[in-house]
Amino acid sequence: MRLFAIGDLHLPGQQEKPMDVFGPQWNGHFFRLSGAWREKVAPEDTVLIPGDISWAMTMEQVRDDLQAIGELPGRKILLKGNHDYWWSSLTRVRSALPAGMSALQNDAVDIGPAVICGTRGWMIPTGDTLLSEPDEKLYRREAVRLSISIDAAEKIARGRPVIAMFHFPPLYGDGQTSAFSDLLEERGIRYAVYGHLHGKGIAAAFNGTLNGVRYQLVSADGIDFSPVEILSFD
Repeated sequence: MRLFAIGDLHLPGQQEKPMDVFGPQWNGHFFRLSGAWREKVAPEDTVLIPGDISWAMTMEQVRDDLQAIGELPGRKILLKGNHDYWWSSLTRVRSALPAGMSALQNDAVDIGPAVICGTRGWMIPTGDTLLSEPDEKLYRREAVRLSISIDAAEKIARGRPVIAMFHFPPLYGDGQTSAFSDLLEERGIRYAVYGHLHGKGIAAAFNGTLNGVRYQLVSADGIDFSPVEILSFD
């Protein structure tokens, strides 16, 4: 089994939300993305989708998008992004998912050779810039949720690798740490994937290993609309 990741699919959700504001590479992006997905991903593989799945506003509007993802090969693990307004109660989300799809929220998902944890995340302090009081509150709340998710992963991992999934970056290219990256280091998590960054923002991403944690940006346009392999298991 192999583990892949690709985030920020930004499917239409019956909305008029063109993504070409981030460049012409977004024209027909799901057609190219699904083609690359089918070439790479086998039915026994797992794909992490860390947020911004659809522009839909309601569960009714997102059903076609979820079905389109569900028809692609492999098991899928979904995480909520900042634009996933359709993602309301977790019970409703899970009841709407096609077979072979799981939603991650304040818990962990066992995929066999590894366990997936994570949280949406939020803006993080950068340089000398402090967060506003509301953003600081959200930032701290998401750090607590990450800790809860890691707790859930540790209960079932039994020595298997744990992979953390975020929507927002847990750190940027300057390597300045955050509450999220600190938690990953303290809790012994060695792999993290995240999305959210598009267009010129991709240049701010951190890809590589810092303090024992390997980080990978997997927003769709950051990886040329093709799922990237994170790990392979014998």
